[in-house]
Amino acid sequence: MTAGRDATLISALIDAMPEPVLVIGDSLRLVAANAPARALFPHLRLDAPLASSIRAVDLHDAVARVLSGGAVEDISWLARAPVERLYQAHVAAFSGEDRQVAVTLHDATESRRLEQMRVDFVANASHELRTPLASLLGFIETLLGPAREDTAAREKFLGIMLHQARRMARLVDDLLSLSRIEQTLHVQPRAAVDLAAVAEQVRDALSPLAEDSRVDLVIEARKTMVRGERDELLRVAENLIENAIKYGAPEPGGPERKVWITVEPREGVGVLSVRDEGPGIAPENIPRLTERFFRVDVGQSRAKGGTGLGLALVKHILARHRGRLEIRSNLGEGATFTARTPLFD
Repeated sequence: MTAGRDATLISALIDAMPEPVLVIGDSLRLVAANAPARALFPHLRLDAPLASSIRAVDLHDAVARVLSGGAVEDISWLARAPVERLYQAHVAAFSGEDRQVAVTLHDATESRRLEQMRVDFVANASHELRTPLASLLGFIETLLGPAREDTAAREKFLGIMLHQARRMARLVDDLLSLSRIEQTLHVQPRAAVDLAAVAEQVRDALSPLAEDSRVDLVIEARKTMVRGERDELLRVAENLIENAIKYGAPEPGGPERKVWITVEPREGVGVLSVRDEGPGIAPENIPRLTERFFRVDVGQSRAKGGTGLGLALVKHILARHRGRLEIRSNLGEGATFTARTPLFD
């Protein structure tokens, strides 16, 4: 077989492969690259040194070793520009007119991110459960010991224990909800739901909390039929409105504050917007608000009964509905949370 026919056959073979594949020849020059490889690395140049297209010393060294008769190698490297990405490569030689190396590539960035999220999630969930559990155990031991006959202490401790137990129950409920939503993330709900009716139902349910917090709920809702699952959209509205009440409430002795709730159809989507008059959120914290267990103020969030999962739930529910959450805020100017989800057509 001639060198030209050999090269043509190699190109045809790697073009038939779904994974990104490079063929490297003598002097570490790029002989061939299939379409997935060019999509992964748009600056690839055939018949040019590999180093001019991919700046990865570990990859170049592995290719050189295999070209020189070395065994098959599996390597990975971290590219830090323009954004951080993790790549994996399988480097193996094959025989033709000349010794060449096939490099099968894989972008492992997303799997690495998901694994890190899983590790962080388990660590955070364990920590969040351990704190109230330790509190409960401490109070139980006290009630069984020194405070066994102390009626006043018993009443006080039982109240705290009830609060901690409820906090654990909320956390477990949110964890289970998040798990269920993630399992069905790829399945878009298809029922017709009136987003205005959802918001009004949540407003009525949260009116006692708003009254106790000296917050006036102002709602303006037009009938807005969206494609969704009612219970999940109730959860979205409940989280956004309850957060606005809790974190937008006035300081003791301060004037009553308002929370504005609006629902309307707009440019093909149903829009639920909740605006408060609270202290606002620093710009650097806004991108992290939907992270699991992220809190701007840990002590305040726990004191108000927050689990650190509310906005993560909102984000996942809206993702399942093919919608999105927008957050706008400035310190001292309150915050606006806007949920958008496709209209029912």
